[in-house]
Amino acid sequence: MAPDPAAGDALFRHILFPTDGSELSANAARYAVALAHSLGARLTALHVTAPYMPPFPDLTGGYASVASDDAYQHSTQRHADRILGAVGEAARAVNVEFEPVHTVSRTPWDAIVRTARERGCDAIVMASHGRKGVSALVLGSETVKVLTHCSIPVLVTR
Repeated sequence: MAPDPAAGDALFRHILFPTDGSELSANAARYAVALAHSLGARLTALHVTAPYMPPFPDLTGGYASVASDDAYQHSTQRHADRILGAVGEAARAVNVEFEPVHTVSRTPWDAIVRTARERGCDAIVMASHGRKGVSALVLGSETVKVLTHCSIPVLVTR
């Protein structure tokens, strides 16, 4: 049974906002924060990073990359903290309950769907890069994959 806003039921109580830190995501953050504020909902922001890939040996016997697993983890955590911190500041500025989440996954869409399910979110607000034509077919779209595999409402911004 769907919530009845006329009866005082909140339409959404917990919104997930996945962000990659791009300008499009920053614009979508404003929608997510405003929606959470207007509904009195909680906001969870999610940043997904790719797992560490060990360096491959190059043809000279050395390695193509000198970054260690620890250095990679430290760098991605700092990047996630910066991105999620900006969303948290915006949420706290309007008294929206906020939780930052950083996770590692090869498939961001799956991490988004899984996080929404595990944290009990009842809506997702996310940006779409709006790729068209061949690039959309070749690159795919995390947003389309979330829409395809998710059972809760997804608000897509551009």
